Order: sequence, then C-alpha cells, then structure tokens
Amino acid sequence: MGWFNKKHKADTADDEALLQQYRQTGDLAVLGRLYEPYMPMVFGVCLKYLQDEEQSKDAVMQIFEELVIKVTRHDVKQFKSWLYVLSRNFCLTQLRANKKTQTINIDEFMEFPFVLHHEEVSNEQNLTALEKCMQTLSSEQQRSVELFYIREKCYKEVAELTGFSLNEVKSYIQNGKRNLKICLEKQGER
Repeated sequence: MGWFNKKHKADTADDEALLQQYRQTGDLAVLGRLYEPYMPMVFGVCLKYLQDEEQSKDAVMQIFEELVIKVTRHDVKQFKSWLYVLSRNFCLTQLRANKKTQTINIDEFMEFPFVLHHEEVSNEQNLTALEKCMQTLSSEQQRSVELFYIREKCYKEVAELTGFSLNEVKSYIQNGKRNLKICLEKQGER
C-alpha cells in the first residue's frame, strides 16, 4: 500500500503556488508534487465508493490523468475540496458505467429535449458530449450549472458558494443551459 498511507500536512499556499506554476509551465512533475499529498485522500474516496482496492489504485492514477487537463480549465479556489469532488464524481461515473445503467436521465437533468436520441448513440456518448459542451461554457456558467444541476443546489446556495449575486446566478444558469443546448444540438448533427 505504501504511498496510499502517507500522512502529509497540505498547505493551501503551496497548493496555489504549485497550481499556478503548473498552469504556466505545463510541467507534470509540478502537478505530481501538488497531487501527491492528496493521493491517500483520493484513494480513500475511491475505496469508499468503488469498494475495491485495485480498482481504487487505478482510479487514483486515472484521476491524476484527468487533472492534467481539468486544472487548466477550472477556476480552482480550494484544491483539496475541488479534488475531493472530482474524485467522488469520477467514482460515481465509474459505478454508473459498471452497472451499464444510466442513473441520471439526461433529458430530465438538463430539463430540455436532448438532441442525441439516435438509437446507435449510447448514454456514454451523451455524457461525453455533455462534458465537452460544459467545457465550452464560461467559468461562471460552468460553476453555476454544475452546482445547480449536478450538485442540486438552489439559487441561493449557488450564490453563497460562488459569491455571485442571485441575479447573476440565474443569468449564468439560464445562459449556460441555452449554450449547452446549442452545443449539444451541434454535437447531435455530427
């Protein structure tokens, strides 16, 4: 088990400096130094959800691979909290894929007709298209839509968590939803 059991006191200032350095240089060694102290936490989250030690070890590495791109695309304020949520969501996605059932009906999730309804298009492809389209949103829209739809927060909670005004939150969610719909329609035409 080795490194999965290491205890390390994380330092928020160090995290921010390493995150900034990685964004500027793209140096994976820097990202590795940022991620390493949190590997035991990530492993613990994965073990809790996946309930399989080997699968959890693999997930720790796969989550690092996701970090390579995601930390440059997301406005990360508290790395540890953000990484926890990323790890949990990764595991939930794995569990859904393993069950071969879609626990979230994407039509209901987004509250508008989903364009990719061809029989040959799988739920996995729908989720991939949705994920790609989420990345096209502004960071404010992305954060608001994610908190509102995925984490099921109300407008007021989204405003409290983001620091945006209630009107800004409503606008970001409405515009984000519209932009997602447009993007998904374009994905469906391909």
